[in-house]
Amino acid sequence: MTQIKPFKALRPAPQLVKEVASRPYDVLNSEEARIEAKDNPHSFLHVTKSEIDLPADVDIHSTAVYKKAKENLEQFISRNTLTREEKPCYYIYQLVMNGRSQTGLVCLSSVKDYFTGSIKKHEFTRPEKEKDRIEHMLVARAQTGNVFLAYRDVKKVNELLSEWKNANQPVYDFVADDGIQHTVWIIDKDSAIQSITDLFQKNVPNTYIADGHHRAASAAKVSQQLPGSGEAKYFLTTIFPESQLAILDYNRVVKDLDGLSTNEFLKKLETDFTIERTNTPFSPPKPHQYGMYHSSQWYILTSKNGTYTNDPIGILDITILANNILDKILGIKDQRTDERIDFVGGIRGLQELEERVNSGEMEVAFSLHPVSIQQLFDIADSGNVMPPKSTWFEPKLRDGLLTHLI
Repeated sequence: MTQIKPFKALRPAPQLVKEVASRPYDVLNSEEARIEAKDNPHSFLHVTKSEIDLPADVDIHSTAVYKKAKENLEQFISRNTLTREEKPCYYIYQLVMNGRSQTGLVCLSSVKDYFTGSIKKHEFTRPEKEKDRIEHMLVARAQTGNVFLAYRDVKKVNELLSEWKNANQPVYDFVADDGIQHTVWIIDKDSAIQSITDLFQKNVPNTYIADGHHRAASAAKVSQQLPGSGEAKYFLTTIFPESQLAILDYNRVVKDLDGLSTNEFLKKLETDFTIERTNTPFSPPKPHQYGMYHSSQWYILTSKNGTYTNDPIGILDITILANNILDKILGIKDQRTDERIDFVGGIRGLQELEERVNSGEMEVAFSLHPVSIQQLFDIADSGNVMPPKSTWFEPKLRDGLLTHLI
């Protein structure tokens, strides 16, 4: 059963919370972070993307960057921009985007559960991304990034969190510049804390990593390097019931057609797909359809019967794309390591796909139908993994609201 525990969060002064809260480190590149944090000395990007405070040509994986993160975090603490909770608490985190609300529990999850498989994964991770977060945690001695977990609904948990929200005032409630509302309540009553701990231990056999595989893997490896740290045996998570989650599409862009002309490429696609030209950007309304953008033209690709299997992995649209196009035609064997491919979250829209191709940076883009939360659970339960970057969850949790010191 699931082991969670409360913690003494390092969190912003209420009057500074909107300035501190920042988008996750892995949805911004260095230049975007530099622009976003400009003229805002309180932005948590100074900790999570600390290269923005160093010369532009700095190696973002250098020791200097991690030391700067530690220095900036310590300054935030010394200036009381961030203060630590006096006692271990749970926190309720509600996000509202486009009128849709989702509420999760911020807590620490057990590294032991990660290693034993009680916390289930559905993706492999990239070693270079793990190394980056491992070094960041070891130097800063903090888990600054939240791991987004999901679980099958437990009525009593939903009711307890709802009752607490209705009976107590939030400590934070603000609308970020992107229009997403962030509200946080502190659960500091001992009886409520114990009830939540017991409910998860008795009623939640597994949690599932929805977003943050690299953060989770890095935290687990850091715990092995800090055997004397009790805090490192747990990592920062926000856990949401499945009924409140929505998955967006996670699209692909590819740098080149592996030497094929457009006509040759289309001819090869006809083996496994029907192809239709369209004058408008295409977001697939159902599984086994794909939008493809190439040479200023959108296409609708539809998988032919018999070109894919019906097992939990084989039936995924991203698997079909990987097998029948990326690997079979373009020679991309491993999406985790091949530098010819990149990933574009659905929140950026189809215009982002067009821009990446029109700029000449990429040659072809593919839009996909989103994976369902039930598919994610089924695959994780089966012990399999999805192809990398299969799911995009939105809205994103803000960094800097609640940090775990190790």
